[in-house]
Amino acid sequence: MSILNRADIFSAKDVTTETVSVPEWGHGASVLVRGMTGRERDGWESENVRVDEQGKVHLTRENSRARLCARCIVDEAGARLFNEADTSALGEKCAAALDRIFDVAARLSGISRSARGQAEKNSPTDPTA
Repeated sequence: MSILNRADIFSAKDVTTETVSVPEWGHGASVLVRGMTGRERDGWESENVRVDEQGKVHLTRENSRARLCARCIVDEAGARLFNEADTSALGEKCAAALDRIFDVAARLSGISRSARGQAEKNSPTDPTA
């Protein structure tokens, strides 16, 4: 086992991509999904939280699949295909397709199934709550 130094860590290619088949979007269609960086994941997680007037913290699931997919679908050069303004329109696409992409993006970004399940369990059932 070798101990990494600062240069080793900063030069590591540690953000991975995976091709995901999306037949709902066309015969033979697929997208390239990239895992998030630490900063990107923190941003996505902060979008899933809102604080009410009393300072109480609430988790929200509103369009969370599309928001994650928008952060993680990239072109062959690794540039995002969608920006924050695109997430509402992306959320109108087929749920099964978004769910498939979401699962890969979550796995590549280190978002575990148990963490996702815990967030859903702690979320209000009424999306407007």
